[in-house]
Amino acid sequence: MTDMRRTILWVVFTMSLILLWDAWNQHTGKPTLLHPQGASQAAVAGQAASPAKVGQAAGVVAATTASAAAPSEKLTITTDVLKVTLDSQGGDISRTELLKYRDSNDAQRSVVLLDDSAERTYRAQSGFIPAPGAAPLPTHFDVLTAAPGPRQLQDGSNELNVRFESPVIGGAKLVKTYTFRRGEYAVGVKHELVNVGPTPIQPQIYLQLLRDGTPPPGESSFYSTFTGPALYTEAKKFEKVEFSQIDKRQPQDQPGHQTHAKEGWVAMVQHYFASAWLVADGTDREFRSTKVGPNRYTIALVQPLGSIAPGASLTHEARLYVGPQEENKLAALAPGLELVKDYGWFTVISKPLFWLLDHLHRIIGNWGWAIIALVVLLKLAFYSLNASAYRSMAKMKAVNPRIMDLRERHKDNPQQMQQEMMRIYREEKVNPLGGCLPIFVQMPVFIALYWVLLSSVEMRGAPWLGWITDLSVKDPFFILPVLMTLSSLLQVWLQPAPADPMQAKMMWLMPLMFSFMFFFFPSGLVLYWLVNNLLSIAQQWLINKQLGVN
Repeated sequence: MTDMRRTILWVVFTMSLILLWDAWNQHTGKPTLLHPQGASQAAVAGQAASPAKVGQAAGVVAATTASAAAPSEKLTITTDVLKVTLDSQGGDISRTELLKYRDSNDAQRSVVLLDDSAERTYRAQSGFIPAPGAAPLPTHFDVLTAAPGPRQLQDGSNELNVRFESPVIGGAKLVKTYTFRRGEYAVGVKHELVNVGPTPIQPQIYLQLLRDGTPPPGESSFYSTFTGPALYTEAKKFEKVEFSQIDKRQPQDQPGHQTHAKEGWVAMVQHYFASAWLVADGTDREFRSTKVGPNRYTIALVQPLGSIAPGASLTHEARLYVGPQEENKLAALAPGLELVKDYGWFTVISKPLFWLLDHLHRIIGNWGWAIIALVVLLKLAFYSLNASAYRSMAKMKAVNPRIMDLRERHKDNPQQMQQEMMRIYREEKVNPLGGCLPIFVQMPVFIALYWVLLSSVEMRGAPWLGWITDLSVKDPFFILPVLMTLSSLLQVWLQPAPADPMQAKMMWLMPLMFSFMFFFFPSGLVLYWLVNNLLSIAQQWLINKQLGVN
């Protein structure tokens, strides 16, 4: 029993090393324990998915039309927060720059989310699926014509409209209109389908995101975050779809996620940023995820639109979100959209912690000091629980010389040694397991806070003090990690020493090994851990002094 607490610490330490190794393997594309992957997903430079396969992804009847062979035009649209490239082929969005966010590798450039280049394929697409056996309808392969008009949001104007029109395809004509608004990352997308033929048409609309499976550049090797398709329904809530899961799927297999609902959205998620197709709740929709080519994947939302009589038209309204994972703003856009900011299993704890951190930031005005204030509040909340644990540890340290002497005298008689140890514990009113419960109770809270700090785009580019100019990147001078390592060693000194000399050495080596990864963690995370260590040391030292333990 005397080694139970140490055993628990070893388990925590070992699991941390396993998670670190698993994250490293995932980052380098090797097989992992927790994120098994199929074949290599190396990017195919400049290779576009074939029309037939992309068409299958959204249920489109793949057909080459005359307009598909025509050259497309690229339009650049600029607002106060977005720089967007619209491709007249399909009227797709083929590139987005987030003007308020700097690239993590080059501060002179804006973050590029959607992109269609030699290094990246990530597009927002839409089109129509005809009824079985009917003539083709406009898809994202058809070249549209852009109407004349402004391409930049003017001063004093809050809205910019860009209109595309297709040729007549299958007796129908598409008018596709984008609406960009000042300060918004959600773009209005209106599809008006006009039946100019002699017979009714029964179209379905598809809204899809096409992306390669390569992680975005600049991702850390020491922690991993989810990149890939996701969807939301009331029935299953937030569902992530791993690229490896799509790779393994056979044509006859079920997709492994919700496929039909009357509400919900589809998205592509990566660290700090996301894109999502949003439509009004209350109408039927289908969710489809597919591999459409080498290292190319889609997530699509498909909706039936009913029948359109000859000479009539039908309008469908949607929004495309392309921007940062700002939790409060996402929650206001659509139910559950804030869940693209992925806290994993600890969402139920992480969300209130972020709420508290956000309110502290509103009061203090600095995210670094808000992190410190949050850790102080958590320490106050757990003060009594920690105090009982630290008293138990202090008493254990006080009786430790007697226990070590006992181990030496009865090393050949374990049963006698155990009985004598229990007698000492009863006499001194020491509970060997007294320090374990607080560790288990607080661990979910601090892991949840870890994910809050790791996932919050609000930390990106946020300064704290002096040399810490960005809480989302590592400390450039490694001052915080060094201080954290020293504080961890001081904590070991305050704890009772193990009787086994080898265990005693490992107790000193453990914080050194564990602290190594913190040299590469975001400085906001290291700041939180350092402050937590310092407050724990202060409380332990105070209790040791009260009990007369050196």
